[in-house]
Amino acid sequence: MMLRSKLLSPNARLRDCEINDAAHIKLGDQGDFVDLIQQALALIDNAAISSSETSSSLYGDSTATAVLGYKTKRSIINRSYENQADNIVGKMTIKSLDDEMLDLEGSDDPVVMGAVRPVFSRLT
Repeated sequence: MMLRSKLLSPNARLRDCEINDAAHIKLGDQGDFVDLIQQALALIDNAAISSSETSSSLYGDSTATAVLGYKTKRSIINRSYENQADNIVGKMTIKSLDDEMLDLEGSDDPVVMGAVRPVFSRLT
C-alpha cells in the first residue's frame, strides 16, 4: 500500500491514514489533509461541500456527508465490523480516493501522436 496520486500522496497525514487506524480522518478534524480530501471529493464526485468548511479545511457536516455518499456509492465497508458505510476516511477510503485521483490525473508518459495529414486544403 502506498498513495500514488499527485494530489494526495505528498501529504504525510494522508499517508499515515492509509496504514494507521488511529490516523483515520473524522468529523471535527482540521488541516491541509482535510482540504485535500475535500478537493478529491469535489473532483471525483462533484461533491457539494460548504464554503465555510473548505475555507477553513474543516471536516464538518457537509464533508462528512460527501464522504458517506462517496463510500455508499462504492460500497466501501469494512465488513469485519460494519454493516454499512460510515463517514470516516480510513484505510480503504483513502486508498480508493487515491486510486480514483490517479486515474483522473492521468499518466506522466508523453503523448505520442501519429502523423497528422494537413486538412486545410479540404476546407477551402
